[in-house]
Amino acid sequence: MRYDDFRRSDDVEDRRGDDGGGGGGGGFGLPMGGGGLGIGTVIVLGLIGYAFGIDPRILIGGAEILTGGGQAPSYQTDRQSSQTAKRGAPTDEMGSMIAGVLGEIDDRWSEIFQASGQSYTGPKIVLFRNATNGGRCGMAQSAMGPFYCPPDKTIFLDTGFFREVETRFRGCSGNACKFTAAYIIAHEAGHHIQNLLGIIPRVTRLQQQAGSKAESNALQVKVELQADCLSGVWVNREEKKRPGFLEAGDIDAALTTASAIGDDTLQRQATGRVVPDSFTHGSAAQRKQWFMTGYQQGTVQACNTFGAGAL
Repeated sequence: MRYDDFRRSDDVEDRRGDDGGGGGGGGFGLPMGGGGLGIGTVIVLGLIGYAFGIDPRILIGGAEILTGGGQAPSYQTDRQSSQTAKRGAPTDEMGSMIAGVLGEIDDRWSEIFQASGQSYTGPKIVLFRNATNGGRCGMAQSAMGPFYCPPDKTIFLDTGFFREVETRFRGCSGNACKFTAAYIIAHEAGHHIQNLLGIIPRVTRLQQQAGSKAESNALQVKVELQADCLSGVWVNREEKKRPGFLEAGDIDAALTTASAIGDDTLQRQATGRVVPDSFTHGSAAQRKQWFMTGYQQGTVQACNTFGAGAL
């Protein structure tokens, strides 16, 4: 991916200089169980919660299941974070790339919203290591993977996750990992689009009314696959705006990543078996399919994962 001419967004808060609020320890660990993530009894989210996506605590709408009995997690205060956070586009290579991707995401979605007579305000990204204050979404931990917090319209991202995608998930290799990082950020920005369009609040209400965990999970799968599709829409529009920004192997890397973090892939690796009713992000094939739908068609209308028979 060529990104030298990307517009750098200033909507970045860099907390990577924080000490992690005591939550990190010896590096970037991705647990295979549910402990420590504040997700309580939702076993499947313990298995695949580290795959990137929206904060599962928001989607399941269950404040009552957070951190066993409602105890607030321990994290840095806003004041402590603000003392060390740097605001604006970072100058290191990783931070600059992220700011550039966010800038281009905002520009393309601004154009899409303007064309339909709507106004667009982009999300903020918080970069951190290990753990940080996740605002109204509780504690942000590296083990959760990147996630979007709807109430704060903020993406939380431990940049170490990109290394995990390459080394642990085998989702990309070499230079193509830059585009994989862009795909991940665009996926999280897709959740922001869903939030602006009122999709996330509607789904949250439906999940609260769901008669079973399988029904709730099925709704979340539709949300996640739609975000994959919306990330493809951004790539489509960006390629038209900046021909040549994609390099050989970039799309293949995104598809490999989508496959590597499909629910069936992760469950098979974690437990040796696949339980479709517990899917929350979609299968490897579904994630690839919906990213390509967005990329090939380039419209929001193409991303209706909620339509009858869409999945």
